[in-house]
Amino acid sequence: MTVETENLRELITKTRNVLFDFDGPICRLFAGHTAERVAGELVEWLEGRGLHGLLTESERDSLDPHMVLRAVDRRHPGSDLVAELEERLTQEELRATDSAMPTAYADPLIQTWWAVGSRLAVATNNSPRVVRTYLSGRGLLSRFAPHIYGRTQDLHLLKPDPHCLNRALNGLGAAPSATLMIGDTPTDFEAAEAAGVSFLGYAHNDRKEKVLRDAGAEHVVGSLDTVLRMLRDQA
Repeated sequence: MTVETENLRELITKTRNVLFDFDGPICRLFAGHTAERVAGELVEWLEGRGLHGLLTESERDSLDPHMVLRAVDRRHPGSDLVAELEERLTQEELRATDSAMPTAYADPLIQTWWAVGSRLAVATNNSPRVVRTYLSGRGLLSRFAPHIYGRTQDLHLLKPDPHCLNRALNGLGAAPSATLMIGDTPTDFEAAEAAGVSFLGYAHNDRKEKVLRDAGAEHVVGSLDTVLRMLRDQA
């Protein structure tokens, strides 16, 4: 057994509370409804309102709907424009739940962690309405509810700010030292660091793993089956 494998096993053994990011570790939300297209439509909507100059060229070309949303919020915080744009993104995310692809082994991992007595929460930059819709369709909502903490209209509190993780910790009454965050982006790692919780990176390809490790993540798995097997061994 490698040192890294043993360290990961110790990490899972001490975990009593698990905070899941949503898009990535639980499902591919935009598997059939691409995030790039959604970002492009948000940009087109802004341009249709005569707001072409509101975004920089790199923001317009980012192909990331959350980056578009954050960029507008930085320039017009708390405005009706931001509220309308956030609602448009939420509606697109809700439509995407119909074609979302479950992440391999996520469903049994959630069920197993719940069965052994761990407490679960979702801490995400997606809309909590979207998370509830998806989890309900998979028969998993009861494993998390009411501990689903997602995007609010205070967009400056999106990850890497630890706001949604801190809400989850408070809601669960959880000690950070006994809590694990599973995420797939550097912003998830940064939020976990800020909240004082352990972090496990999920990377479905080598590029994602490199990005996470370059950000400082020590523990990264390419499949949740690794975690599921360790958890079943522990049980």
